[in-house]
Amino acid sequence: MNLLTIDTATPAVSAGVVRRAPDGTVTTVAERVTVDARAHAEQLTPNVLGAVSDAGLTVADLDAVVVGCGPGPFTGLRVGMASAAAFGHALGVPVHGVCSLDAIGTHTDGDVLVVTDARRREVYWARYRDGVRIDGPAVDAPAEVAAGLDSSVAAVAGSPEHAALFALPRLEVVYPTPAGLVRAVTDWDDPQPLVPLYLRRPDAKPSVAVRK
Repeated sequence: MNLLTIDTATPAVSAGVVRRAPDGTVTTVAERVTVDARAHAEQLTPNVLGAVSDAGLTVADLDAVVVGCGPGPFTGLRVGMASAAAFGHALGVPVHGVCSLDAIGTHTDGDVLVVTDARRREVYWARYRDGVRIDGPAVDAPAEVAAGLDSSVAAVAGSPEHAALFALPRLEVVYPTPAGLVRAVTDWDDPQPLVPLYLRRPDAKPSVAVRK
């Protein structure tokens, strides 16, 4: 099973090709990543086509698409999810949406905190035990997240700048990976509608006249 993976929930504009065996074994065949928070729209399609080419495939060889649905900023998520939906529609293949934090957390063992940049001095976070999410995703100030942790949390993964705000050993996995995205899919037989995880209310507020 040849899978195209896409994630734009972080500054990493990621595209990959992953081969999933019948027994569930996952192998990353190719990956293209550009780390630039302002280049999602410009870099995603070249990264997708480059990864497919690096894998020695054409888009016609793809059996499904897996896309990170956040949490992340509106613009980045929109680019990635719209592109995934477009590839799925054009190729006639299913599209599976997953939590982008899970694509980091599935690489971890033990009790681990995963954080990414939510801007506004906040972090998106989730907690994992042996690669399975047990809390989150949510968005909070780092101090609030730290205050809610107990002594069983052994390490932190994700954005290095934000992981450094926690008094925990840091793991090497930083961004959602192609293999992590594929491992985060829980039901291959029944893909659900893509729903972005923004986790915040819109900044825009209705005027007083509208509310009346």
